[in-house]
Amino acid sequence: MEPRGKKEKPSGIDSFFKAIGEIWPFLLFFLICVIAWQLNIIKSLLGLAGVIVLGRIAWIFWVHYIQQDFISGIDFVLLEIIPPRDVDRSPKAMELFITNALYHWSMKGGKEEFWQGAVWFWFSLEIVSIGGQVHFYVRTPTRIRSLIETQMYAQYPQAQVREVPDYTLAVDEITPQSKWNAWACEFGLIKPEAYPVKTYVDYGLDEDPKEEYKVDPISPVIEFFGSLKKEEQAWLQIVITPSKKMWRTKGTWFGKHDWIKESQVEIIKILKPYTRLQLGTDGGFAKEIRPPDFYKNMLAGMNLKTAKLGFETGIRVMYIAPKEIYPPGTRTNASRDIRLIFRQYAKPDSNQFDRINSAQGDRYSGIFSASPKTVMILANRMLKEYRERSFFHEPLRQKIFSQNHWNWPFPGVMGVDGIIKAYVHTETYVLNAEELATIWHFPGQILKVPTLERIESKEASPPTNLPT
Repeated sequence: MEPRGKKEKPSGIDSFFKAIGEIWPFLLFFLICVIAWQLNIIKSLLGLAGVIVLGRIAWIFWVHYIQQDFISGIDFVLLEIIPPRDVDRSPKAMELFITNALYHWSMKGGKEEFWQGAVWFWFSLEIVSIGGQVHFYVRTPTRIRSLIETQMYAQYPQAQVREVPDYTLAVDEITPQSKWNAWACEFGLIKPEAYPVKTYVDYGLDEDPKEEYKVDPISPVIEFFGSLKKEEQAWLQIVITPSKKMWRTKGTWFGKHDWIKESQVEIIKILKPYTRLQLGTDGGFAKEIRPPDFYKNMLAGMNLKTAKLGFETGIRVMYIAPKEIYPPGTRTNASRDIRLIFRQYAKPDSNQFDRINSAQGDRYSGIFSASPKTVMILANRMLKEYRERSFFHEPLRQKIFSQNHWNWPFPGVMGVDGIIKAYVHTETYVLNAEELATIWHFPGQILKVPTLERIESKEASPPTNLPT
């Protein structure tokens, strides 16, 4: 009799069957592959996979082609909005204008979208300083022009709307041979769009305080733009279209949801550590949520953001000056300060804007700084993208030669320029009408910038009972 606790050593046949039991899935897979190869099934599957891949590529090219053909038929016009001398309305009026005039959501059918290439219209809200003279512009398709005018007059009856040439055409290019030098960047959000930035409501402007008590967040932007010298220019564009961004619904194969549902998902994720099931008096369970006090302000803002229309948004700024004023490879106070014009919209417990996609060559700088030639290429590229207002429906070259697909510059080490300067895809995000009205509205009477063009005298319609 063997001592207690001593295990019997497995026999050779037991070890063999145990090994077979561990590797049988691999053996079965290998056997299936051999049989499939002999029956030409794998070759057929490879052919089918090739057809699917080529078909997908052909479909992408087709949709891009018909969309670009549709876009080429859209005529755009640049409208200058000259605010009245006395702006005594809160940014709520601009929010109403943005909501009524610029939200053109529509359901596109399969024929419209995939045969005609129809796309949703996009608009550009712009603040521009030409030699210190500050202007407000709206770039719109011509067929929407009348709606833009009527809705602007509805909110600001004393304003003036007029068609003007595109100011960007005065700057031909940014190259070593041209007279201009430029610095540019785009602004993104540091957190998902579910988190709001600071708006005019946070500054109390929704309550229409007395003029001397107003703190308008757009004032630093207008003051900076109005302080530029005669030869300098600063451009700001906010390109928007109704949001159709979709997120994958977790737990489903093909389910997707919009930005409102995504905000709710984000809120649930935040509250999960503070949620528990509690036994109720009826024997059932009830969900109890007790978030910390420091989360309450953030959660309230996230809930309020989804209560207003959302726009997919991209923001870009440029500082341009002759090379005598802004020599290549240097920084001026203006090129440094323009990076900070959105600091007042920061809401540290929620969200804020951050400088991205800089024409300073940040994406091409590492151990070594980007060369002056690379910086010029990036600045000129940003000029073209600004002129095209191209946050949406990017050119094919930009989609193919993208840093999302290629780890350029290549070949070489980090910081060394490669053969092709890959594009950095623009980032878009959702801002609601309240956030947009905060960063683009007419300043009140408290801001006395002499270079901000205003209507000096009030205009009124003549009486209807005048003799003819």
